[in-house]
Amino acid sequence: MTISDEISIIANKLANQGKTPSVALIKSHLNQTVPLPKIIATLKNWQHDPTFIKAQHHEAPTKEVVELMPNEEAINLLIAKAIIPLQHEISALKKQVKQLLDSQ
Repeated sequence: MTISDEISIIANKLANQGKTPSVALIKSHLNQTVPLPKIIATLKNWQHDPTFIKAQHHEAPTKEVVELMPNEEAINLLIAKAIIPLQHEISALKKQVKQLLDSQ
């Protein structure tokens, strides 16, 4: 997806929400830093297309999607919940191996 596509998609989404796309609004929704002249030029040529709200091919997550993703603290909590049972199982296996070695 080109940066012009991303700008057009953001403009269409804003227009679909009843907002007037502006350089400031577009800039706040972009995933990367884009020179203001590029945003201005794209907005000058932009025509509202309510259906053009995502790229036709694979795209990087938008800022909105990234905001919905779990934060680092939530990810660490999920990892901890997954690791605790594994740690218990490893401890139990270590005890069994020790018992087997001691019985020989």
